[in-house]
Amino acid sequence: MSDKGRAGFRGFDASAWFGLMAPAGTPPAIIDKLSRETARVLAAGEVRKRLDELGMEVIANTPAEFANVITSETAQWAKVIKDAGIKISE
Repeated sequence: MSDKGRAGFRGFDASAWFGLMAPAGTPPAIIDKLSRETARVLAAGEVRKRLDELGMEVIANTPAEFANVITSETAQWAKVIKDAGIKISE
C-alpha cells in the first residue's frame, strides 16, 4: 500500500469487512471448530476464486485476532464519532 490509505487519503482506512460470530458463551471447542472449518472452506479453490472475482481479500484469522480487529476498530470509530461531535437523534 502506498503512503495513502485504502480510501485514497493519507492515514485513512475505511475498508468494509465481513466476519462470522457466535453468541456470547459459546463453548471454546465449538468456536475453534467453526474457525477451523471456516478457514478450510475459505481456502477451497472455487470459493477462493469466487471471492477474488468479487474483489474480496480473504483473511481467515483466528478468533483472538478477529476480536482484536473489532476492538481496534471500535476504538478508532469511537474517536471519529467523538471528535466529529456526532450524536444519535431520536
